[in-house]
Amino acid sequence: MIHNKRVKHLAILSLSCAMLSACEKAPNEPSQVAEVQSTNTPNYVTDIVSYVDPLIGTKGPFNHRQAGNVTPGAVVPFGMFNFGPEHAYTEDLLAESEGISKKILEEKKRVPVSPGGYNYQASRVKGFSFTRLSGTGCLGASGDIPVMPFTKDITFSPATDPINAYYSAGFSHEDETAIPGFYQVGLDNGVNVELAATTRTGIANFTFANANNAKLLFRTAYSQLGSGDAFAKVDAEKGEVTGYVTSGNFCGYLGEYNQRDYYTLHFVAKINKTISGSGAWKDDVVDKNAQSSKGGMGYGDNGWPDIGKGSGLWINLDLKDGETAQMRVGISYVSLENARENLAKEQAEQSFAEVRQKSQKAWETELSKVKVASDDTSKLRVFYTALYHSLFHPNVFSDVNGEYTGFDQKVHTVKGTQAVQYANFSGWDVYRSQLQLVTLLDKKRGSDIAQSLFNQANQFNGIWDRWTHNAGPTGVMSGDPSTIAIANFVAFGANDFDVSGSYKSLRKAATQPTEFDLSNVGCPVFCRGQKPSLDEWQSLGYISDQSNSWEGASETLEQASSYFSLGQLAQRLGQSEDASRFVDEAGYWRNIYNPFATESLGYIQGRNKDTSWKGEFDPFSGHLFVEGSPAQYLWMIPHDGAGLAKVLGGEQKMSQRLDSHFRKPDGTWVLYRDSAEFSDVSNQPSILSPWMYLHTGDAYKTQQTVRETMEQLWLDAPDGIPGQDDLGQMSSWYVFSSLGLYPKYPGRADLVLSSPQFSNAQIGNLTINAPDASKQHIFIDELKVNGKTTLNSWIDETYINQPVTLDFTLSTEPNKAFGKAIENRPPSYTPATIL
Repeated sequence: MIHNKRVKHLAILSLSCAMLSACEKAPNEPSQVAEVQSTNTPNYVTDIVSYVDPLIGTKGPFNHRQAGNVTPGAVVPFGMFNFGPEHAYTEDLLAESEGISKKILEEKKRVPVSPGGYNYQASRVKGFSFTRLSGTGCLGASGDIPVMPFTKDITFSPATDPINAYYSAGFSHEDETAIPGFYQVGLDNGVNVELAATTRTGIANFTFANANNAKLLFRTAYSQLGSGDAFAKVDAEKGEVTGYVTSGNFCGYLGEYNQRDYYTLHFVAKINKTISGSGAWKDDVVDKNAQSSKGGMGYGDNGWPDIGKGSGLWINLDLKDGETAQMRVGISYVSLENARENLAKEQAEQSFAEVRQKSQKAWETELSKVKVASDDTSKLRVFYTALYHSLFHPNVFSDVNGEYTGFDQKVHTVKGTQAVQYANFSGWDVYRSQLQLVTLLDKKRGSDIAQSLFNQANQFNGIWDRWTHNAGPTGVMSGDPSTIAIANFVAFGANDFDVSGSYKSLRKAATQPTEFDLSNVGCPVFCRGQKPSLDEWQSLGYISDQSNSWEGASETLEQASSYFSLGQLAQRLGQSEDASRFVDEAGYWRNIYNPFATESLGYIQGRNKDTSWKGEFDPFSGHLFVEGSPAQYLWMIPHDGAGLAKVLGGEQKMSQRLDSHFRKPDGTWVLYRDSAEFSDVSNQPSILSPWMYLHTGDAYKTQQTVRETMEQLWLDAPDGIPGQDDLGQMSSWYVFSSLGLYPKYPGRADLVLSSPQFSNAQIGNLTINAPDASKQHIFIDELKVNGKTTLNSWIDETYINQPVTLDFTLSTEPNKAFGKAIENRPPSYTPATIL
């Protein structure tokens, strides 16, 4: 294990520390190594899959920013194959919606989609695709090869059906089942659909009540945001359909950089019933006797595929009424041969029931890694559904033979100790807590994900892309989340990868500007540089308003976190000089704090290259920074809360400003999308803010705010996820918060504390007991760490390698002494140069 000791000359617990040597350990910090005898055996819940409801978070307006965007379907943890419905949208649903969807209806030139392919308010299905992303903010991705069981005549090309009014079927939630590893829905065309999956394969049962005219449509070109090319052919004698789709275009409608192909998915689908005929279409032309089709949808002129483009085929099935046609599918991002091998090795001749059972067992195994005890079945459903959503991504990307397509579009094979290559890394989102949760539950998986990111960087000119989709870098969002992710992996105990090589690569990226850093290609949404305008960072000490970034001020804060995490990784590797340098650079956030931003208050504010402040400043503008306002970004300084308190005028003023951020003047809570003046704890810029009270000494306010956020925003209902889930990031926030923990620091595994909402829990080496936990008991009255009473509102990294037991006594009234004294607050890391 890499050495994990706090660096005395880099960190201070608060700005009032008289000497750095006194800050190595808080006076009341327990050793956390004593043995504790448990007197009661917790009644942890079992049969955990029964507490998961995949439909939680599927409902929201077509305006996707306010929906959870999660997707129900048949998938195993981190599976490549995600088998589930792609919804079609009726005109009345589109008419009730806002923004993009209304424009789609008016123009009828674009394909209406929903992120993940599913929206609880929809009432029609246009197919069942093999791949999906869960909870994306951008409007669609993947959704490859939708297959539709159909019972009507093919009277015109499906490519010319704007909202799939004809080539779809209605359904009701009354005849829909979604549980981990299995999905079922009865369609109003008389077909019952059942889906299950392995890691790289899927299996479907299509039961046709009326077998007359039974067919399957393979909508090969119709990935959620289009395709550059597609091909499919049928071999009736072999009873199979094979083909591929070449696609990409993630968020392409927001800028031309991503309006391109960067992955190809190959598939083989084997049908167990006689194929009695076939036909195909390309664009608006239908051939009722064709055995193959070829042609993509394209991406239109602005990233929206045009109606009327694309290809696919259908097969006619020789069935009796009530008979079931079974389809087994293997996929690969490398080749058709690999897709066949994946299918042969993962399914063989298993029955549908066997595949389903193994899938559910895989989920039970993963979900059981977090044990909780509670009599509140509703809270258990919300919690375990959040854990379920946290374990969708990143996805297995290599085949059973270890091959995968790299960012250089060449075929590579995993080597060394790496078992699996992963893809789909929504860096700007998941660096905050999801990857920490994944690693805490499985260090080997964390190591393989870390190696996967390093492999991608090596295949992409040394650039660690911030949002990877299958075999392509997209550049989406801001900051340098990969550096934080790698430092977090190591901090949380995942070091079975090329840590040294990764560090060297990240160090180079942090110190040597590349042509991409100095270019505005793709900006603002898809800036290709890992460190946009790194030359400005080095010369000015901030990223300016004239930079190659998506808003210089928020980019500066993101990079400050990145440099802090790199400093922590450097220290673990014995690179003390680098550690000192990078933690110093993490202090650059101070260069964009303007104490006179408004007449009465200071804020983080953009600056120009000439060091003047950016004009027309509105602290409550929700679009001034990346997906947030200056009022929300003020708190996004995870590593130096004490330093923030000082520039705000002291801990009392900081606490008061947090009060006014979470509450209106009349005292009512504001936690979700009211106004950018207030918090929005459904989105990344605000999810840290409840924990920043800990740096004011008012730890009880963190306990209160976190509990209130969970109570108001996370519900046992289809609309129970506040805002898009972002590949599990928001769900991971809920999982940690439910346990009374949060991984606040980039590159460190220290955890800050709130009050658990379960009486007992266990995760990794941590055992958490809170027998008084309830809706009313939200305050920490007393805490014992391995039997020793402490007032600390945080724990150090000891639990990564040793058992640690937290015994909470909770109350309906706050104990204001808990976390109050400076020595009991979480550490703040302030550069020695400004002490």
